[in-house]
Amino acid sequence: MDVTEITCSGNRKDEEKEGEDHSENYSECGLWHLGMNLNPADGHTMDFTTGWSTGTSIGSAENALRMDFLDSQVWKEPADFIAIVRHQHGVVDAVKVFKFKDMDPGRMVVTSGGPIQESIADDAANLSDDPIFSVGGDLAFNWINNDNGHRIVMTEGFLAPLVTVADVSEDNTHGLGNHFACRCKTNTENNAVWKHEISNIQDCPWPRCRNQRMQGTDHGSGLSLKSGPVYGNYAIFVSQDAASFPKPGFELQPEIGRAC
Repeated sequence: MDVTEITCSGNRKDEEKEGEDHSENYSECGLWHLGMNLNPADGHTMDFTTGWSTGTSIGSAENALRMDFLDSQVWKEPADFIAIVRHQHGVVDAVKVFKFKDMDPGRMVVTSGGPIQESIADDAANLSDDPIFSVGGDLAFNWINNDNGHRIVMTEGFLAPLVTVADVSEDNTHGLGNHFACRCKTNTENNAVWKHEISNIQDCPWPRCRNQRMQGTDHGSGLSLKSGPVYGNYAIFVSQDAASFPKPGFELQPEIGRAC
């Protein structure tokens, strides 16, 4: 399930605020598989250059929803749907589900029409600048601008333009799996101090702004990268046939649903 290789599409939207849903026996047709989990304060930084393109296993099954994790088998599988799930100790806090459109590997907007499901708990906090849940639009993968690289971003955030200015890094795109100093097309880094796992939505371009808000402590020592509160873990689930995901209050497992 390398983010450079997933395919497919759709545009039904179901946006809602949700209370708790402790459905332990979720029985919708279709299976969801956990491909990745991001914990921005576990001492391991899943930046642009770590894990995403190589698909190498990271972490353990026992801690799959508590620490950084990548399932190498799931990462290789084709998928039609993706769910990005913010969770608190394994309990769903907020979720967006998208259907992929046809795509080629590379820097691309990979969905169209926005999420087909958006469910957020009534008591969910830190929504004003969350990299996934504070802004709308579609998912973009591998968003590269000169030496800036971002694995997953929302198109209605501060997104670097498609046509970039040579040798200019705006350091103002924010999302999941980030680096401000990488040779992004070859998945290597120029300077490790600018790696960071999760950054919040903010208008803070370089060099005017030197107070860029990160989630947690999993980032390099670059002077402008500032540690901040952890809004939750972010889990990435994929499916070939499940178009809806359990709602807030559901306790996550690495595999959810049932075969059709």
